[in-house]
Amino acid sequence: MSRALGFTANTLIRLAEERDGDTLAKALGHPAARFYLSGEGRFLARGAEEAPEPAFTLDEARRLGVNETEATLLGWTPGSHEPRFAAALPGGFAPEEGSLLDLRTLGMRGLLSPDIEGQLAQALHFLNWHHRTRFCGVCGGRTTPEHAGYRRRCLECGTHHFPRTDPVVIMLVRDGQGRGLLGRQHHFAPGMWSCLAGFLEPGETLEDAVRRETQEESGISVGAVAYVASQPWPFPGSLMIGCVGEALTTDISVQDSELEDCRWFEPDEMRAMLSRSHADGLFMPPDYAIANTLIRQTCGG
Repeated sequence: MSRALGFTANTLIRLAEERDGDTLAKALGHPAARFYLSGEGRFLARGAEEAPEPAFTLDEARRLGVNETEATLLGWTPGSHEPRFAAALPGGFAPEEGSLLDLRTLGMRGLLSPDIEGQLAQALHFLNWHHRTRFCGVCGGRTTPEHAGYRRRCLECGTHHFPRTDPVVIMLVRDGQGRGLLGRQHHFAPGMWSCLAGFLEPGETLEDAVRRETQEESGISVGAVAYVASQPWPFPGSLMIGCVGEALTTDISVQDSELEDCRWFEPDEMRAMLSRSHADGLFMPPDYAIANTLIRQTCGG
C-alpha cells in the first residue's frame, strides 16, 4: 500500500554499505551523471511548467555554482546504472532561466513521474540533514561529508554523524459505529481536516505512540492499533507511519494547543470530503498524503 503514496516510488539502487572514499569521484566521472539542485528547500527545474525537468549535468551544475565535492550520491538508476546526485545551490541563488519549485507543490499537482518524485524526496531529506549537521553535536567542531554524502565526520574530534529520520505516527482512530476521528490544526487551509499525528518518543512502541498522541490531543482512549503503511516525508526529514486505532471512549476533550478543533465524522461525510463534495466545503489532504489513504481505507472512499 505504501507504493501508492507520494514520495515512495524511488527505484534508485543505493548500495550504501559498499561506499568508500573513492565512490563519489568515480560516480562524478560517469557521462550520464545527473544532479538535482536545491535552493532553500526548492528544486531548480527547466522546461514547461506542466512538464518540469529537474535533472542537470555536472557541467551545468558547476556553471550554477555548485560544489560537486559536497554533493550526495543518492544512488544509481536500475539497468543503466547512471548516478544521481543531490546538491545545494549557492546561497541567494536566483535562476536566470527555469524556476525553483516546491516539492509539496510538485507532489500535489502530479507534475513528475512517481520515481523522480521519490528521488527528489530522498534528495531533499539528505540536503536538509547536511544543512543541519554542519557542526558536531559532541564538540561543536565543523563537520565534512564522507562516503559520497552518506555520513559526516567532525574535523575536531572525529565523531561520525549519520543521516537521521524522525518517525511520526499518523493515525485514523475509529469508533464502533464506523466514525473517524479527525482534527484541524491552526495552519491548515480553511475547511481541511486530517488525521491526528505526532512524533514517536524515545523508549516508545508505535502502538503506544498512537495511544499517547490520541489521548494527549483529543482525550480519546485507544485500544487495538494496527499498522497500515508508511511514507517518507522530507519536511525536513520524517517517516510517516500510518496506523488505524480502535477507540475505547468517544467523548472528545481537545487538549493540544496545536489543534483548532477535533471531532468525529460519519463515513458518508468522510467520503464527501474525499471527493470534495461536502456540503460545507470540508475536505481532506490530497491523494499523495498518507492521511488520505488512511481515511479512504476506513470509509471505503
